[in-house]
Amino acid sequence: MTFTLTSNDITDGGVLPDAQVQAKGNTSPHLAWSGAPEGTKSFAITCYDPDAPTGSGFWHWTVANIPADVSDLATGASSGGLPKGAVEGRTDYGDVGFGGAAPPPGHGPHRYIFTVFAVDVDSLPVGNEDSGAKYGFNLHFHTLAKATITATYENKGEG
Repeated sequence: MTFTLTSNDITDGGVLPDAQVQAKGNTSPHLAWSGAPEGTKSFAITCYDPDAPTGSGFWHWTVANIPADVSDLATGASSGGLPKGAVEGRTDYGDVGFGGAAPPPGHGPHRYIFTVFAVDVDSLPVGNEDSGAKYGFNLHFHTLAKATITATYENKGEG
């Protein structure tokens, strides 16, 4: 079986809906996954923009320690609907939770890579004060499989 990620809100290769744009909705999307490999003890989720003009990309969302019996997050889960035990990290906005797309006007389309990770431990040593880099570092050593959806968004500087 293949580890896959799907969503009712975002489409792989599609344009990010207004609900996932910071100034228009700022709502975490629905995500559902299936086909986790044997040995999966928890899940983690990230949303990362590699096109941000920072030299290191931009972390929009990090979630870890999602119990292994959970296979989806509802739309808006970042606003109080995460499963017990899950923890969200600090975005590059400096806030905890989901931070929607907000590329600079006229910078062209940015990619927003939503990734679910099958993790080989129940709990990663991360918390809500930690950066995406710390989540990524820990995931590097504990990922059994991962699945992604990549959507784009461009701020054309209109309205």
